[in-house]
Amino acid sequence: MNHFIVEVIYRAPLEKIDEVLPSHREFLQTGFDKGIILMSGPQVPRIGGIIIARANSMEELDKFFSNDPYRLNNIGEYIYTQFNPVKYQEFIKEWI
Repeated sequence: MNHFIVEVIYRAPLEKIDEVLPSHREFLQTGFDKGIILMSGPQVPRIGGIIIARANSMEELDKFFSNDPYRLNNIGEYIYTQFNPVKYQEFIKEWI
C-alpha cells in the first residue's frame, strides 16, 4: 500500500466551498469507511485542505477523488504527494 498527502486547493470563493462542504464531507466519510483516508481537514488559513490517504497507486487514489463533490463542481484542485512513512506513532501501525 502506498501513502499520500493530498492537498486540495480551493478554486472558488469560500461561499461556494461552504455550499458544497456537507456533500464533500459525506464523500470523505466513504474514504474513511473504506480505510483509504486516515485524516483530513482544512488548511490554516483556509485556502484548501489536507488529506492523509493510502491506495495501491496514485491512479487509484485519483480515481477515488474524481468523485469528490469539490472536483465534480470544479472548485477544488488536487495535488498528490507520495511518501514512505518510515517513522510513525505506534497507534497507527496497523493503518501503515
